[in-house]
Amino acid sequence: MDIKTTSPIDKGSILSISKLFKVISDPTRLSVLFLLQKKECSVGNIAISLDMEQSAISHQLKTLKDARLVKSRREGKSMLYSLDDLHVFSILEQVLTHVNELEK
Repeated sequence: MDIKTTSPIDKGSILSISKLFKVISDPTRLSVLFLLQKKECSVGNIAISLDMEQSAISHQLKTLKDARLVKSRREGKSMLYSLDDLHVFSILEQVLTHVNELEK
């Protein structure tokens, strides 16, 4: 894909931003991110909270981890997931505020 732009931001950064928005545009991944904002969770707890199969949650967590949006740590036999970086969540909060303003 060739991006022609007069933006002061370089094309590589534009593509990286676009990839990030593609990752967070999925409703399940967004739900996972909002859940992890509140607390660290295991795959099983996320699956129960979102009423989904663990395999589907694992797939979404891998995508989020590959995008460096979540991180994991081992505790005993369980892997616990948490947000990797709060910067992205501040973007999501701004988008949520914007959406809520539009609905009023």
